[in-house]
Amino acid sequence: MNTSEPDSSFPFVREFILLDFSCEWKIQILLFSLFLTTYALTITGNGSIVRALWCDQRLHIPMYIFLGNFSFLEIWYVSSTVPKMLVNFLSDKKTISFVGCFFQFNFFFSLGTTECLLLATMAFDRYLAICHPLHYPNIMTGHLCTKLVIICWVCGFLWFLIPIILISQMPFCGPNIIDHVVCDPGPLFALACVSAPKTQLLCYTLSSLVIFGNFLFILGSYTLVLLAVLRMPSANGRRKAFSTCGSHLAVVSLFYGSLMVMYVSPGLGHSAGMQKVATLFYAMVTPLFNPLIYSLRNKEIKAALRKVLGSFNTI
Repeated sequence: MNTSEPDSSFPFVREFILLDFSCEWKIQILLFSLFLTTYALTITGNGSIVRALWCDQRLHIPMYIFLGNFSFLEIWYVSSTVPKMLVNFLSDKKTISFVGCFFQFNFFFSLGTTECLLLATMAFDRYLAICHPLHYPNIMTGHLCTKLVIICWVCGFLWFLIPIILISQMPFCGPNIIDHVVCDPGPLFALACVSAPKTQLLCYTLSSLVIFGNFLFILGSYTLVLLAVLRMPSANGRRKAFSTCGSHLAVVSLFYGSLMVMYVSPGLGHSAGMQKVATLFYAMVTPLFNPLIYSLRNKEIKAALRKVLGSFNTI
């Protein structure tokens, strides 16, 4: 990164170029079709779960309220990046305005942070349900459930607000090419005319805190859950407990695996291709598989989905 003062011979950047996957036109069309199909399936799958949970009064309990909010979040999370990718596949310029870039940056990171917090909250809910089953109804009330959901959304959108404002105020005087699929802090820091080590440290510190903090909380919660399950005298009870937690653990593994590669180890010098693949994994693949993971392993959700699909068939 250039540590000198901004070069006055360059006009300040008013737009960026998101390279995405620069390749032949035929491959671009193929990728466009693949991404469009993935996006449509993701919206349909998560939207179906939201509708099913909303319509079935029996599922208006904390566990499914958290899941409904999680699926609702996934719709917006994938929509913060994929539509722009689809437009770029069919465009020669592949540009995004300065304001649009930071607008995407803000929503992508805020929704990602909210997802981390929701996953931790869902782990806490499972810990209470399995480790303290007798006290669970009195602790995890509807009021507490609503408060936890609101806290996740509010904290998610406030967590990266200061770094985003600081980065947006940095001078960008050229070049303006972002070799990535989204407006990400790493490429933006590289394009800035001046170095900003404090802002960079703040950004990666907050990323590490939200990722590692929530991951360790989830790990601790499920360690206690595992110990409680192993002490259960009934084999049927153990299977039911593992089945309840299995879906959530699968989602956590998919999401955090790729997330840690990208934002906790910036000094490893990941190639641009690896960054794109890792980003696509947690920005597109995880939201696509979440409805499948939760619905295939949960009888109540499958029954609610069949009810919703049946109502569509009668229209």
